[in-house]
Amino acid sequence: MKKIEIARQFLTDHLDLFRCPVCEQPFITADEQGLVCPNRHQFDLNKKGTLYFLAKKFSGEYDGEMLAARQRIIQAGLFDGILAKAAETINIPNAAILDVGCGEGTPLNKLLQLRGNQDYGVGFDISKPGINLANNQVTPSFFCVADLARLPFNDHSMDVIFDLFSPSAYGEFNRVVKPGGQLIKIIPNSDYLMELRHLLYPEGSKNQAYSNKEVVDLFVKHYPNSIQQQITYQFDLSQVNNQDLLIMTPLHWGQGSQPVTTEQLNSMSQITVSVTMLVQQF
Repeated sequence: MKKIEIARQFLTDHLDLFRCPVCEQPFITADEQGLVCPNRHQFDLNKKGTLYFLAKKFSGEYDGEMLAARQRIIQAGLFDGILAKAAETINIPNAAILDVGCGEGTPLNKLLQLRGNQDYGVGFDISKPGINLANNQVTPSFFCVADLARLPFNDHSMDVIFDLFSPSAYGEFNRVVKPGGQLIKIIPNSDYLMELRHLLYPEGSKNQAYSNKEVVDLFVKHYPNSIQQQITYQFDLSQVNNQDLLIMTPLHWGQGSQPVTTEQLNSMSQITVSVTMLVQQF
């Protein structure tokens, strides 16, 4: 089947997930073109099987080169340890999983595979190049371009909200998650990719270290009964291009970053992945 045909089938099967971002009414029809709401607002599928829900064009900071490098590194397994823990944490069978800021789509695809493809997923991002890369994969997921602040999903339509290194809109999360559902948010710790940080920033630089305290505190303020889990492991770089590791992260954009030579990059044989997983059960 073509991508657009697969997307049409997904929309037909899961029409109840989506609502119009213009008038906030549930869509009533999934036709050959896309979705139509009661007020006749229509959102058409493109040839790649993507819906574009933004009211205006957005130019993101993540370009195609960065996203492609990120895809290669994640497909090689950089986040496998994180995704394995998230898959174990999800306690809902046949779950509708929403991936917030899904980027190039690999994390959601891997998460569904780890879950045995018993679930179904929707990924959204504000980056059109990211969604295009996501849709280039063979995937059971549906990907769309949407705004975090105005989610095109119905109230209480999602079993799991998965947020990997993306901003959060807790009011919207509370609106779209089902009673009994879960929010899983992953944020980097101070030693995340520390080997690369040490190459990019001089000793004592404010960018050589990172603190997630404010993000954690805000999450806990919203969800006092949430739980936290630390996930730390070393990822072997022998099967990847270390240049991709540099390109995939905004670390090299930071103020005061130093040029890094190919020799310095290739001197790294492994990289530290260290994150906090925050989980709220509704």
